[in-house]
Amino acid sequence: MHPCPTSDTPSRRRILLGLAGALPALAACGFSPVYGPGGQAAGLRGQIFAADPEDRNAFVFVARLEDRLGRPASAPYLLDYRIRTNRQGLGITPDRATTRYNLLGRVSYTLTDRATDAVVARGKVESFTGYSATGSIVGTLSATEDAAERLMTILADQLVTELIATAPDWRR
Repeated sequence: MHPCPTSDTPSRRRILLGLAGALPALAACGFSPVYGPGGQAAGLRGQIFAADPEDRNAFVFVARLEDRLGRPASAPYLLDYRIRTNRQGLGITPDRATTRYNLLGRVSYTLTDRATDAVVARGKVESFTGYSATGSIVGTLSATEDAAERLMTILADQLVTELIATAPDWRR
């Protein structure tokens, strides 16, 4: 017996032919991989120096940026940022104890060309994470710190995505 039923073979062929036909269409509309040769992210690695972190949130944020963009010794661009977080209680028990929180975060940023001191990009990214406060004090503290770390990672990833998407507008 044949390992693949013959009735499936034509449909599989049609799918593969359809996918093969779609690739030239993507290339024709200007699609190119961001990290591929000639992509928008090509040459960005090591080009942006993030301002030194001043607290734990900023440390996690900058570490993630450096993971994604590289850690430059000297770079043509300086990224200044301002991190704001706000905690909102969500789940409240009948005796008014909060059992769940959302941690909201916003990073406002300015990207400056270090040679000319010209601001080349600015904007903000926002997101949130949640955590439960139903365990012990130590468990709640751990959950709070984990939520903050996840939030800083999300915000850094959003910022990198924004920088890559806008790189053709500001990169020399």
